[in-house]
Formats: sequence, structure tokens, C-alpha cells
Amino acid sequence: MSAAGEQLDRMVEIMARLRAKDGCPWDREQDLRSLRPYLIEEAFEVLDEMDRVAEGGPWRPLCEELGDLLFQIVFHARLAEELGEFSMADVAQAIGDKITSRHPHVFGEKQADGTPQPLANWAKLKAQERKKKTGREGSVLDGVPTGAPSLLRAERLTEKASRIGFDWPGVQEVRAKLYEELGELDEAIASGNRDELEHELGDVLFSLANLARFLQTPAEDALRMAIRRFTTRFQHIESSLRAEGVALGEATLEHMERHWQAAKTVEKALPPPARVPRAPLIALRLPVADLAAQRAFWDRTAPLLGWSAERGGTGEAVYSDGMYRLTFTQGPSAPSPATFTFGAPSAAAVERLRTTLESTSPGSVLEGPGAIGRISFRDPAGLRWEYAFGDR
Repeated sequence: MSAAGEQLDRMVEIMARLRAKDGCPWDREQDLRSLRPYLIEEAFEVLDEMDRVAEGGPWRPLCEELGDLLFQIVFHARLAEELGEFSMADVAQAIGDKITSRHPHVFGEKQADGTPQPLANWAKLKAQERKKKTGREGSVLDGVPTGAPSLLRAERLTEKASRIGFDWPGVQEVRAKLYEELGELDEAIASGNRDELEHELGDVLFSLANLARFLQTPAEDALRMAIRRFTTRFQHIESSLRAEGVALGEATLEHMERHWQAAKTVEKALPPPARVPRAPLIALRLPVADLAAQRAFWDRTAPLLGWSAERGGTGEAVYSDGMYRLTFTQGPSAPSPATFTFGAPSAAAVERLRTTLESTSPGSVLEGPGAIGRISFRDPAGLRWEYAFGDR
């Protein structure tokens, strides 16, 4: 068995243990309905890390988020197995069979001259799959989730339609269609009719998504990155106004525009993304004066953060999440001016920690920035910590 297979089997066994009668109470109470938001959340966290890698960031966080997403898949498969529906092995087999059947040019027949069969057969193969599964061929457009973001759906629908020849000849024709739709939107704006405005604006957005497909630049990705640029530039405006002593809401549009253009200039001056060898921080060793008090506090707190106590050397209290290690050692210490931050899986997890600390360690919770999903606290050694959701 490969290393990947061994680790996947281990994950399946871990999941079974968590769902056992003497397993984790939280995992045992979950069902398909309760897990839905976590699946969506983990998928978007993977997407966030993909964007960071694309900008030259480290790959390891992407590995961790892919693991979180895989855990959701293993979790769902376990729920199905408990009901006798299917197992994780069935999930892997089903996708393996599907991919090989859709790539006969790789895994199956070749043309007479030995070249692969054209990918135009894809629509035909999917129709055969649908007929086998449901008894009818259905629509070429089937399979695009209705809950997916609309720009993504628009692009995927036009892509599917193109597989049977329903498509524009080239990018110039797509651009011409966009200009036509913009003209119709201008007419709707002039009319002031709300229904017409919605109709024509929708047509413009749909045409833009189709243009994005022709440019091989997904509209959903392009818009997401534009939003990130807008956020960075606008926050530059805010910080610049604060540095000048100008209250937010009192600056003129021209004043804010100058700072906006300054932010764009900074962006253009940045070097292109580059892969730089990374020195990962995998462990912290912190001396504390009262190791017993520190251990008592963290033995209660670490499990709420998803960490667990580990066996350490003499005069040590060690905690780990399986990848990173936090070690407290006996020795002279002073309150640290730094704040160490843990990433929380949800705002609810932050509130659970807050409630527990307020009841078990009065006075440990500090005044934070007041944002939902964030808590600051101090341990017996005076070290400051933060548990935050959505701002990692």
C-alpha cells in the first residue's frame, strides 16, 4: 500500500473512533445537515490558501486546509457507512471509475494512428453516465450546482453548452455581444424600469462570464482578486487618514482619491511573486516561573483549542496539535509584550472558550478589540494569547 493509502486508512480509523460510543461527544452528535456549513467553510478556506500561494505565499497552509476538507469527506462517508449506504472506499472507487471512463484517450482506446481520442467525446460520455444512473440522458447543462456562485455557474454553463458546438467562433464575437448587451443596459438605465434594469444587467454579467471563459481567466477568480485589491487600497486610505488626524467620513473624495492612487503606486512597485525558501516555525519554548499553575491552566485550555497535552521532559509541560508544539519550561519569566494567536474554526468556538475561561479562570479574559469571533486572554505566567476566527 502507498503512503497516501496508509494515511487515508488511518484517517478513516480516526473518524470511526471519534464516532464510537466512547468517542468525541461533538463528533457523535453531527449529521449531514449539521455538517453542511463546515463543508462550505473548509472549501472556501482552501480557496483562500490557493490565492495566497498564487501570490507567492507558502504551500504548507494549503496542505493543512486540504486536510481539513478531506476530513469533511471522510466524515460524510463515515455517516453513510454507519447507515449501510456506502464507505470511504466506495467514494474513492466511484471517482476512480468515473475519471478513467471519461478519459478513454488516456486509459482506453486510441485512434488508428495512435493519437488520443478528442475530448469532444466528454459530453457523450457524461450523457451515457446520466442515462445509466437515472434512465435518461438529461441535459448537457446538468451537473452545475444551483448553489454555486452565479459567475461560476454562468461560466460552467456556457462551457458545457460549447461541448456540443453551441458557442461563439472567437473572442471578438464574444466582445461584440458584450457591447450589444451594454447598449441594451444603457436603454434600461434611461427607462428607469427596475425589471428591465435587472434583466439587462444580468445579461451583461452573463456575457462578461462568457468572455472570461474565452480569455481562460475565470470570472469568479478575477472578481475575488479585484475585491482583495479594493480592500487593501481602501484600508490604506483609512490608515493614511488616521495618520493625518482626519476623522473617517470627513475627508473629501479628492483627498481619498489621492491616497487610493498612492496605494496603486505601491502595488505596482512590488516585485512579482517569487518562491522563497521557508523556515517554518514549528515549536515555541517559553520559560515560566510557576510551571504547576501553568500546566493546570493549559491542561484545561488546550483541548478547547484543539490541542492536547503530550509527554515532555522533566520540568516541561508540552502541548501539540499534531504539527506544532508549545513547551513551557521551569525558569524565570516575565510577561511577554508579544501576543500569540491561535486560529479558531468558528465564532462559536471562540465563545465557548470565553465562557469556559470566565468560569474556570476568572480574570484571565482581557479586553479585546470587541470584534465577534475574537478573544484575548492571559495565562498564569502573564503570557498574552489570542483566539480568533476568520482573521488568520
